[in-house]
Amino acid sequence: MTLTASTLMIETRELTKTYDTRNAVDKVDLSVRSGEIFGLIGPNGAGKSTLIKMLTTLLPPTSGDAKVAGCDLLLAPRQIRQRIGYVPQLLSADGALTGYENLLLSARLYLIPHAERDARIKQALAMIGLTEAANRQAQHYSGGMLRRLEIAQSTLHRPVLLIMDEPTVGLDPVARLAIWDHIRDLRARLGTTMFLTSHVMEEVDALCDRVGILHQGRLEKVGTPAELKAEIGPDATLNDVFARVAGADIDMGGDHDNARRSRRSAIGHL
Repeated sequence: MTLTASTLMIETRELTKTYDTRNAVDKVDLSVRSGEIFGLIGPNGAGKSTLIKMLTTLLPPTSGDAKVAGCDLLLAPRQIRQRIGYVPQLLSADGALTGYENLLLSARLYLIPHAERDARIKQALAMIGLTEAANRQAQHYSGGMLRRLEIAQSTLHRPVLLIMDEPTVGLDPVARLAIWDHIRDLRARLGTTMFLTSHVMEEVDALCDRVGILHQGRLEKVGTPAELKAEIGPDATLNDVFARVAGADIDMGGDHDNARRSRRSAIGHL
């Protein structure tokens, strides 16, 4: 398939972010097709979160350019924010508010018309299985319930692109599977394109149509899970693919800041 502008939801050209003299993201050329679930993997410190922050307009690139949801990253950041949803690693739901109130706040922030808000919120609560918990404070939700609420918050305005940074971080296996089902359901119902990062190779293998491997800020490989595994051998797993590309960086595990952010994120979802 030849990719054209009309079939792409994300397209970057030599997108780069430099801190001092180090390229956290180094001339990344990335294409994400409309309607697909695209996974980005790589060791801590590879530049995944930095790339996501640029794509969501939270961080300006040092050089290069990109189009996200059909809009120019440098020229139309406001339009991009209107067309995408973003689920960060760190806890974003307000524990002091109920599930309904969290969604109502999101509806106001996304300027959903007042006459549509209640119906849209009730529909979202039903879709994520939180109707009965709608009037409970979010601080009393389980980790899986919180994550489903956060995904609902980020999709209440029906974005064409949903970007998720470690969507199942800190969740137990049962809650993780529930999130997987919800992600698949979102695409089936709304046709949402999804871009996610994960350290769980089983998750990437189960969910993603294509996978990109980021290593030391560079996009080293892109392919379907089957294609990437076939390059190594008939019994290879994505863990093997990850190890082949990342090499010694796996043992390094990033720096102190990476560890602090990851652990704080996981604790917040327990």
